[in-house]
Amino acid sequence: MNNCALKIDPADSAWGIASSIDIYNCNPLKIRDANQIKQFVIQLCDLIEMKRFGETQVVHFGEDERVEGFSMVQLIETSLISAHFANLTNTTYLDVFSCKTYDPERVKTFAQEFFKGTHSTVNVTLRH
Repeated sequence: MNNCALKIDPADSAWGIASSIDIYNCNPLKIRDANQIKQFVIQLCDLIEMKRFGETQVVHFGEDERVEGFSMVQLIETSLISAHFANLTNTTYLDVFSCKTYDPERVKTFAQEFFKGTHSTVNVTLRH
């Protein structure tokens, strides 16, 4: 789903919404900074009105250059937010899953601006 906000009918029986957002050509300094990633999570949760549960986990790993970078997990009261930041390609792979509705397009726009990416894609799945 690109360039359009997802409209969820209140009568829909969806239990939750999952969005996968890929952001390309991100600023290398932002995606390689654990504190910037944590700040992103705080701002994103505020933006989409999700309550964080516990601390944001940010871990650097990857012996293989292709996958090396930070990974992040943030539990939220309605599920979780996670991401991997690939150093080799300066790409952010962000996933947001929640049983509380939110606008995936808004998340995509915010994340792309925060990480200074040149373009992005979003795929949305309603979970039943």
